[in-house]
Amino acid sequence: MIEVSCPGPEHTLALASRVASLVRPGDVIVLAGKLGAGKTLFAGGLASGLGVEEAVVSPSFVLVRQYLSGFLPFFHADIYRLNSFNEFEDLDVIEQARDGVLVIEWGDAIETTLPTDHLRVTIDVDEDDGRLISLEPFGSWHQRDWESVA
Repeated sequence: MIEVSCPGPEHTLALASRVASLVRPGDVIVLAGKLGAGKTLFAGGLASGLGVEEAVVSPSFVLVRQYLSGFLPFFHADIYRLNSFNEFEDLDVIEQARDGVLVIEWGDAIETTLPTDHLRVTIDVDEDDGRLISLEPFGSWHQRDWESVA
């Protein structure tokens, strides 16, 4: 696991952009953290690092937003409002995102049902209102060049 301190939003965006350099088609990234921790901000940094031109906004009420202007299709899901894994499965978003990247806010709630190859990003707020971001790779994510990120 890699832990990175991000004292301000610009640091979170920069870290996410560096993580984007490791993304491959079919990747799943789980974003975990309390409400207001910066999950959508991190997703926006990932999208920017992948060349997405649109501003990334929270998909809380639409559940999934897709952005197609980048190097890879970018699917951004928020499952906070779902009641079960079956509701997530009904979205069929893993299949839709097979040629792109799928970023799931609150994804830790269904993480055990996701593909083995995924990255868990946990965002905690520190006492100075900065962020401590933990990157935990699973499966093939272990073989990626993490030195370029940290």
